[in-house]
Parts: sequence; structure tokens; C-alpha cells
Amino acid sequence: MKQSLIPKRYWLVFGTFLLTIILYIDRSCISVAKEGITKDLQLTDKQFGWILSAFALGYALFQVPSGAMADRFGPRRILSCVVAFWATFTGLTGMAWNFLSILVCRFLFGAGEAGAFPGIARASFSWIPMKERGIVTGINFSGSRIGAAVALPLIAMVIKTIGWRYSFMIQACIGLSWALFWFLWFRDDPTQKNISEEEKNYILQNRQQLKPGQKEKISTGILLKSRNMWMVMFQYFASNFTFFFCLGWAFTDIKNRFQLDAFYAGLWTGIPLLGGAAGNWIAGFMVDSIYKKGQWQLSRRLPAMIGFALAAVGVTGFLYMERIGPAIFFLTLAILGADMTLSPSWSVCVDVGKKHAGAVSGTMNMAGNIGSFITGLAYAYMKEWTGSVQSYFYVAAGLNVLAIFAWMMIKPEKTLEEY
Repeated sequence: MKQSLIPKRYWLVFGTFLLTIILYIDRSCISVAKEGITKDLQLTDKQFGWILSAFALGYALFQVPSGAMADRFGPRRILSCVVAFWATFTGLTGMAWNFLSILVCRFLFGAGEAGAFPGIARASFSWIPMKERGIVTGINFSGSRIGAAVALPLIAMVIKTIGWRYSFMIQACIGLSWALFWFLWFRDDPTQKNISEEEKNYILQNRQQLKPGQKEKISTGILLKSRNMWMVMFQYFASNFTFFFCLGWAFTDIKNRFQLDAFYAGLWTGIPLLGGAAGNWIAGFMVDSIYKKGQWQLSRRLPAMIGFALAAVGVTGFLYMERIGPAIFFLTLAILGADMTLSPSWSVCVDVGKKHAGAVSGTMNMAGNIGSFITGLAYAYMKEWTGSVQSYFYVAAGLNVLAIFAWMMIKPEKTLEEY
């Protein structure tokens, strides 16, 4: 077969890019629907915090199992199944009738979404050459930020037109369509796909290879004994603690703080998410550029450390700004910085996990989304306990600083058994 104009692996990246857009449209719409949900179901802010955190808890708890399933059964079947599963519970969210019903729907929705990024990571191990790994990761995560940024004002208009319940059902149909497309088009390995011999050989020669003697199976003990695993988990916890504020509470915070209507609050809140997309592209480019110069370790460490420094400055500045323009500037800086940590984080998971990239990335993402779970509750509870949200932002800034030191200890060139 002759070389096609557009390599098949680029279509794969386009497919996963679309998935991440859908992923974060589904995830972020709950914050825009808050007013309608709390009014119709008669909920308090603390109960809404539990709804946000129920998603994060389900997402965190099912990271490792879904990652392990992606390794065992392949990303074709697993991604198709988990997308169909979470799309179903996205639709059922629109049918909730009380606090418990929506809590269960959001938990199971989170459990379904847990398989997305580990599945993408496992597909990347088989299809993406090492020197393209950083930018591909950046592209995929930028899609999630673009999706959330577009969703905030768009969903506000949809909800105003047809109500919050029907908006969730529309999103369910989109997710089910993607799941069908993926199952029919994708194959787990380039040797199983009808692609040119030139591209196939290029992928096989340049993708990461297993080291001689590396275990075919991975145990919990190996994961828990690895310093790389613990440091990657901690820094991802810190990153999510910052980012999930933007996804969960920023819309409400900005809407109330600056007295905006839902549409304009959505537009302003979307800007930091676009900053996050830029952060993913910047870090992805840095990861690949530094790696091509033969500096594997620095290619992972430097973008992440710069990102956490920017995030620490950003969350602190956002707290003290009294006008919306400067406030959004600092929040954008924080999210740009937090998202600069993603490409190196997921690249390291594939580096050290190799065939077990799904399980390793799932473990990291589990730790990160425990941070999201805590964020969903911490913002509401700290505000009630202290009368302000200052303590939340101080904690976020402190975690970002500590994560810089965690990256100084991460060694991507070492396997889990070695370090």
C-alpha cells in the first residue's frame, strides 16, 4: 500500500483530540447548569460541591482498573465501551429527580470517564513514535481545554433555550456516536490496520521498545515501591487541585464576584481554559524539542517545573485582583501553568510504564483526581468555615511549589522496577 497523503496515526490523534473535546464538554457543563439544578432539586452549595466531587471520586477510583483493562483488552474495545457508558450517564443526569439520584449519576459518569486518558495513553504507546509523544499529548489535552472553553458560553445558551435537562441528553447522543466511530475505525496496533508499509515500519522502528527482561504483568507492589510513581502521583495531585477549580467553581466564583449574567460569566471563565490549551501546546513542543537534543530527563522536568511556578504565581494573583480583567489574566496564567505539567506527566507514564502505560497513567490520574475530589469540597467548605476562599488559594499555591521539588526527583529513563 502506498503512503497516504495524511498518515493514519494523524487520524488517530484527530480522533482522540475529538474525544477529549467531548470529554470536557460533558464534564464542564455541570457548573453552567448549577443554577437550574440547585433550584429544581432544591440543593445547597455544599450539596452541589458533593455533586462535583462525586464525579471526581468515581473518576479517581476507576483509573487503575480502567487503565489495566486498556492494557489487557486494548484501547479499541475499552475506549468504545467507556465512552458509551459515560454518555449514557450523561443523559441520565438530565433525568435526575433529587440529590441522591444526581449524585449516583455523576459518580458513575466519572467512573466511565476514568478510562479515557489511560486508554489514549495505551493507544499512543503502540501508535506514536517516541519523538512525537510530547506534542501528541499536548494536542490531546488542549482539546479538553478547548472543549470546556467552548462549552461554558455555548451550554449557557442551550440551557436558556431548552433547559438544563435536555442539554445533557444532547451530549449523550454525541458521545454514543463517537464510541461507534472508534470501534469501527480504530485497531489496537498498526500491524492490524490497513496502512502503508512505509508508515508501519516507521512506527515500529521508532516507538518505545520494551527492555529485555521487563515483566509482562505489573503488580500493585511494583507500583507502590517505585519512587517515580509516588512523585508523579503527588505532582499530578497538585496540578488537579489547581485546575479543577477552573472546571468546577470558577464559573460560580466569577459570576458572583463580578456580578455577571451566565453567558458573560461563561465567556470570561472560558479564557483561562484556552490558556490551558496553549499551555499544553507549549509544553508538548518543549518536551519533544528538548528530547530531540538527547536530554530525555530534562525534556520532562523543565516544562513541568516552569508550569508549576506559573501556577503558583497565578492562583495567588487571582485571589487579590479586584477587577475582572487582571483577575482573568492571573487565572489564565495559573491554568496555563498547570496544563504545562500534563504533557510531561503523561509522557513519563508511557516512559516508565511502556506496555503497562494504561495502568501507570491510571494510577497517576487516580491521585490527581483525588485532588479534584478534595477541590470540589474544599472550596465550598473553606468558604463556609472561614468566611472567605483565601485559604483554598494559599493551599493551591503551596502545592504547586512543592510539586516543583517532586519533579527534581523524577527519572523518566528508569523503569518502575529500577526506581
